[in-house]
Amino acid sequence: MKYAYSNEQMRRFDEAAIAAGTPSLTLMERAGEALARAVKEALARTEGGDALFVCGGGNNGGDGFVAARILHEAGEDVAALCIAEKFSEDCAAVRAKYRGEVLGRMPRRRYAVVVDCLFGTGLSRPAEGENAALIGWMNACGAYVIACDIPSGLSSGGIALGPCVCADETVTMGQLKECLILSDGADNAGKVTVADIGIAGDESGAEIWEDADVKTFFPKRRSNTHKGTYGSACILAGGAYSGASFLAAGACLKSGAGYTKLCVTGELYPHAIGKLPAAILREVKALDGDILASDAIAVGMGSGVSERLYVYIAELLTNYTGTLVLDADALNTISAYGTELLAKHACRVILTPHPKEFSRLTERPVKEILSDPVGAAQAFARRYGVTVLLKNNRSVIADGTRVAVNPTGSPALAKGGSGDVLSGLLAGTCARGIAPFEAACVASYLLGRAGEIAAEEMGEYAPDPSDIIARLAKAQCSL
Repeated sequence: MKYAYSNEQMRRFDEAAIAAGTPSLTLMERAGEALARAVKEALARTEGGDALFVCGGGNNGGDGFVAARILHEAGEDVAALCIAEKFSEDCAAVRAKYRGEVLGRMPRRRYAVVVDCLFGTGLSRPAEGENAALIGWMNACGAYVIACDIPSGLSSGGIALGPCVCADETVTMGQLKECLILSDGADNAGKVTVADIGIAGDESGAEIWEDADVKTFFPKRRSNTHKGTYGSACILAGGAYSGASFLAAGACLKSGAGYTKLCVTGELYPHAIGKLPAAILREVKALDGDILASDAIAVGMGSGVSERLYVYIAELLTNYTGTLVLDADALNTISAYGTELLAKHACRVILTPHPKEFSRLTERPVKEILSDPVGAAQAFARRYGVTVLLKNNRSVIADGTRVAVNPTGSPALAKGGSGDVLSGLLAGTCARGIAPFEAACVASYLLGRAGEIAAEEMGEYAPDPSDIIARLAKAQCSL
């Protein structure tokens, strides 16, 4: 397992390293050395190419001047471009040691490698004027672009504030940063390498699960087991969109749960007959003992928003003692009729909103949520004592104590129904006895991996949710 940290956490780690006796200039030298290694490797692939370091006046620019000096002294063909008029103390010190060419404007010639050292983690507003023009030039120059620490223009939440460098590679210093894997960061950072420069992290960051972490939740099954060993999951569905319930139940069947119950309302029941023979199909008019005996229940997929559904959710929160997954219209119903019912619940609760649904739940703008998705999910989870799976290209899972960012996924999942697949898979994973936070991490990881496999086999445009379900087995076997 790895960890990713916010910019604020990284500032604290940096200050702690300096307070412990490592001078800031030493950290800058180490960062420059790591950057120089990456640039040298890129230059080696260009067979005698040259590199341009685009440096700002802060410490990010200082890292660039150190790397440029190291490569220049080693005989590499490098230059620096710097239009800054003010410099941090450390940047000024290392800039004075660099004896190579320094340009004062954008060059007409092409470079094989361009290194973005313009802005670091301190940027809080869109780049303007000449700096914005520099970012545009780097994106259009046709070179292999390496970003130092983070691509210039990227916010702490991974959102491109305005003009933002789109790098082929990012060499980030000390520890992995959240902004490199969230939202736009997943596209703009390119290949990410973490350089060890002596800044220690801890376990306070967002967890980044890996294959080995997920695989532990799929131990080899004992021979002497039966369907009752692996729990029962209920997909409680009906109402507006029948396909959502079938997708959720289909994914649940691939989760490893012993029983998958598809409990639907009367208007949906005739359409459900024969759709999923492996699922236990039931018409349901009210919550009963069989439903409440399920180890996990998922509700809200395709159901429509209604006061009737709100009453069902309130009854489940009061009387059910398993794990309840609230998705889609269950979330929209809670938003419409009142979030206060989440304050007390007898069961374990997982909410799976996308940003717009979370905006309705929290009454906060989507832009504000995406500026800090980790903090937003954690705050809601703490307030209501629930687990939040905030869906995005890199989903955030939070339970008020722990937080994770799911590293898997593909644009192939950007279709209606993918969330229904996730909810069914999550319900089945919970039914196997896995705790909500871990189950959300496992289900998100497998869905993302299945999307990656589908994209590899079919391209990013063609796969539909049924193709994702069909590849869940491959995703689990790939661990």
